[in-house]
Amino acid sequence: MILARTIVNPDMVVVLSEDTLLTKAHITRLTFLNIPVVYVKDEYELSQNYQTVSTIFNRGNAFVKEYEGVVQEARSIFAETGSTGTIPVEKTENLMKTDIAPMASNSGTIDYLYELNHLASDIYNHSLRVSILSGVIAKWMHFDRAKRRDIMLAGFLHDIGKTKFPQRLLDKNVNNLQGEDYEAYIQHTVDGHHILNAQPGLSEGVKLAAMQHHERMDGTGFPFNCMGADIHEYARIIMIADIYDNITTEREGYVKQTPFSAIAQITENMFTSLDPTVCVPVLTHIKDAFLGSRVTLNNGEKGTIAAYPNDFAAHPVVSISPDEIINLNEHPELTITEYNPK
Repeated sequence: MILARTIVNPDMVVVLSEDTLLTKAHITRLTFLNIPVVYVKDEYELSQNYQTVSTIFNRGNAFVKEYEGVVQEARSIFAETGSTGTIPVEKTENLMKTDIAPMASNSGTIDYLYELNHLASDIYNHSLRVSILSGVIAKWMHFDRAKRRDIMLAGFLHDIGKTKFPQRLLDKNVNNLQGEDYEAYIQHTVDGHHILNAQPGLSEGVKLAAMQHHERMDGTGFPFNCMGADIHEYARIIMIADIYDNITTEREGYVKQTPFSAIAQITENMFTSLDPTVCVPVLTHIKDAFLGSRVTLNNGEKGTIAAYPNDFAAHPVVSISPDEIINLNEHPELTITEYNPK
């Protein structure tokens, strides 16, 4: 295993550097230092294509450059579906296999997605990000490769019903929609299911994800107020990816928030509107991903994410200095306003 990120201790002293080939001695040392989690390079980062791009760009820029190429293909798929009413299935599945699946397996995906500046009002950008996030969640839930790819396909196609929207509706903030416009917005879930249902070879999960990604476990969602077990597993995963992307992406009427706002919202709703069997692995892994990240609080103080006090804590503990530690769960007046990926 090759280390994907430099490990630093609470005193900001380097323990092991990125690109270290880990030996048993290294792992014994990490265990002794109570470092339970490290990032190692996956097959995507070790691939020749990634290595070639990385010689020109850093890891984050390499991901963004590759994303920009993939999003053009996603745009053409949505344009073709909008004009013909039929999904180019072969092109879509090839995109899943050759591009989206490797991106979702990248150890730095969560950070890299946050650095993207594409607006969520673009259906294809939002759908691509939700697809990648859904793949990350499926990996955290330890699904096999075939199921992960199917969940990514469901994430990519979850908003396909919006291809029937007039541009006037696409440009509006959903919270400002009223009357017929709001009814038309709700209809995108039903339209998406109809489009996918007419397409042979797609799984029931992919079809139902388009219909149910706005449903909620407590029956407060739409279009049919489904509850609990009536909501397909794929839809339960995609609803969380959808929420996370909407919170952490700039879009009309919204200021881009940090991932910590998304974590807090998911935590607060995990036993009501969201499925805890999805939320628990998401929160466990995503919290680990942000340990060591630099943040700025709304009072201007800068610090490092040191820990989460317990599994169900909505907010992290921030180390301001060796002598000052702030548990944000005990200080509701303090929030994280800026986040700088490691």
